Amino acid sequence: MFYHLLYPLRNVISGLNLFGYITFRSASAAILALLISFIVGPAIIRLLRQKQIGEEIRLDGPETHLKKSGTPTMGGLIILIAILVPTFCFARLDNIYVWLIILATIWMGLVGFLDDYLKVIKKMPKGLIGRYKLAGQITLGLIVGCILYFHPDFRGIRALSTLPFFKDYEIDFGILYIPLVVFIISATSNSVNLTDGLDGLAIGLVGISAIAWAGISYITGRVDFSDYLNIIYLPGAGELTVYSAALIGACLGFLWFNSHPAQVFMGDTGALALGSAVGTLAILLKKELLLPIIGGVFVAETLSVILQVTYFKRTGGKRLFKMAPLHHHFELKGWDESKVVTRFWIIGILLVLLTLSTFKVR
Repeated sequence: MFYHLLYPLRNVISGLNLFGYITFRSASAAILALLISFIVGPAIIRLLRQKQIGEEIRLDGPETHLKKSGTPTMGGLIILIAILVPTFCFARLDNIYVWLIILATIWMGLVGFLDDYLKVIKKMPKGLIGRYKLAGQITLGLIVGCILYFHPDFRGIRALSTLPFFKDYEIDFGILYIPLVVFIISATSNSVNLTDGLDGLAIGLVGISAIAWAGISYITGRVDFSDYLNIIYLPGAGELTVYSAALIGACLGFLWFNSHPAQVFMGDTGALALGSAVGTLAILLKKELLLPIIGGVFVAETLSVILQVTYFKRTGGKRLFKMAPLHHHFELKGWDESKVVTRFWIIGILLVLLTLSTFKVR
């Protein structure tokens, strides 16, 4: 919005020329997201407490978590406001990449909100029925996939994906790209949701990955940098840097309240929206095959659940892990909650560094 209102006046007020720089608008978006979190966060937490919108802790989980019962949930509202307001303020609103990432964030945010509403307010233990949640994820994937495949703005790159570690080589998925998009959005939104089981764990990992996506967005949207690194140049994709910066600020702001001991949980409202956003960023930037590296911890958490369930069924009740998802396994091994979170963050940072190294090791 500010770009469209103020940048045209740069010939009158020279300082407004700053709004033409993605770096300035990205930094501004990150700062505003952080400030919004600090301003609206306490108000939303108070409202959630007044309405007695608290988390119900599962009885089959670690006993140490029972004391968290009643902690306000649906704090994902803080995250959504902190992401969307700066994006609308500082991103170019005539950019298709911006609108697609906004769509993905709001869409799954609404699905998550409905799930939280049914669980916490309507007291329906399972919340939104699984097949309806999956229908929301699939529908979003189909919309994003079809736009990318059929929209003229993506002609020539519609089904391409960068292959890590190989120079000047991309994979063309053809029409199979649409179901790939559906799978990625569904998988990432669910994986972040599974990871959101310890104070600060999921929000910290998303913030770490957002730093990588901000850098990738910036170099992908610049013809000189993308040419130097031999990656796909995507005109206009640089605007995703503004969104990614807002995501970083929102994650830091929410972490202020979600760090141990948490004052608020994000709930499905935040987890599904953040997972969808991370997956959609990978899709829009044609870095789908880098997603398992950047989101390696999310992948490990999801695989631990799949392996646990499969092993349990195949062995007649035996367990592969003490408890799934993986973070609970380490808790039951005696690790303090903060230690699990910190070590998973360190792994997330190492995976981001590994991801960024793939741009030169080609």
